[in-house]
Amino acid sequence: MSEQKSAQQLAEEFKAAQDEAVNKVKAIADEALGKAQAGEKLTDQLKQDADEALVKMNELSGQVTELAQKMARSGGDEAAEVMSLGARFVESEGFKSWADGRPRQGKADLAVKATITTSTTNAPGSVGAATDRTRLPGIQELPRQRLVVRDLISQGRIDTAALEYIREVGFTNNAAPVAEGVKKPGSDIQLDLVSTSAKVIAHWMKVSKQALSDVSQLRSHIDNRLLFGLAYVEEQQLLHGDGTGQNLHGIIPQATAYAPPVGVPTEGLTIIDTLRIAALQAVLAEYPATGHVLNPIDWAAIELTKDEIGRHIIGQPQGNAPSSLWRLPVVETPAIIQGKFLTGAFQMGAEVFDLWDSRVEAGFENDDFTRNLLTLLAEERIALAVYRPEAFIYGDLAPVVPAP
Repeated sequence: MSEQKSAQQLAEEFKAAQDEAVNKVKAIADEALGKAQAGEKLTDQLKQDADEALVKMNELSGQVTELAQKMARSGGDEAAEVMSLGARFVESEGFKSWADGRPRQGKADLAVKATITTSTTNAPGSVGAATDRTRLPGIQELPRQRLVVRDLISQGRIDTAALEYIREVGFTNNAAPVAEGVKKPGSDIQLDLVSTSAKVIAHWMKVSKQALSDVSQLRSHIDNRLLFGLAYVEEQQLLHGDGTGQNLHGIIPQATAYAPPVGVPTEGLTIIDTLRIAALQAVLAEYPATGHVLNPIDWAAIELTKDEIGRHIIGQPQGNAPSSLWRLPVVETPAIIQGKFLTGAFQMGAEVFDLWDSRVEAGFENDDFTRNLLTLLAEERIALAVYRPEAFIYGDLAPVVPAP
């Protein structure tokens, strides 16, 4: 058996066969032209020879073209090269015996059998490019954190960026029964002017017009994601903003530190006891608490607490009662650090003001127009007023251990 030839060698041999066929056609054409000029009649045999030569020349031309295209698609890598149908034909014994006999009629054929696969490579039987794909509708979104802080506190609107309010910071009450003719006692009140301003929370995203046109729901998905991003940062700011630069002055930095009032037992306290004492601390500040804010891990630990015989202390596993502790609702959010708590009178103690409602706008930036790009901008402008810092109690869930 002869050594397997490369695609380049096959192409050269195929081209030589084509050139020979072309020369034969030219020779027959020259002979026919000479006879015509001499006034001789063309014989039927000459016409048949011309027809057969033309057919063979056209067949070889098509096969040479097909082989060249196969070589171009393979990138010239002879090791990975797949022999084309034409190359396999000229290498077959049937074609060689037929061609060596210099026939004027008859034919040579080649039976081709390939295994049909879903491959997309350039190989016989590869039909992967023609197979269908199943794509589920919609976009599978990433999970979103449940946002709760805005719903806990009061909400209002302002028309200017600057926000001022007067807060009472001291009151001396000397009211007392007074005898006839005796000078009445005087009381005192101390007020403080608090100034803050609205802050902008914003971010943007670029998207092509083609993507918006080709992918259904993409615009609404991006809009919702941008708005969620604002709300997520807003929740962090409402709780933890440090008041510097463009940060809000959040509730926790202004809250009153947890401290058990005098007369409350401090020995043998549990996490559940700590939250009860925090609610008491708010009541003693004349701002009865309306709820607890806990990290989900801490609330799960509380719900899993059992008594000495294995019964759950907080509710039942099959119960559907709302989360509550000491008659106050419990709000779970990852926005508060694990091991910390915030208890307070949320509606009375703080208020968030909207100057710009959350919104998404679309526009062009720089050369976006000529590049078919859109810039989607989401922003809001809000201010936070913490009217009564003593209405909020913040601290560690771990029980306080008294000093020896």
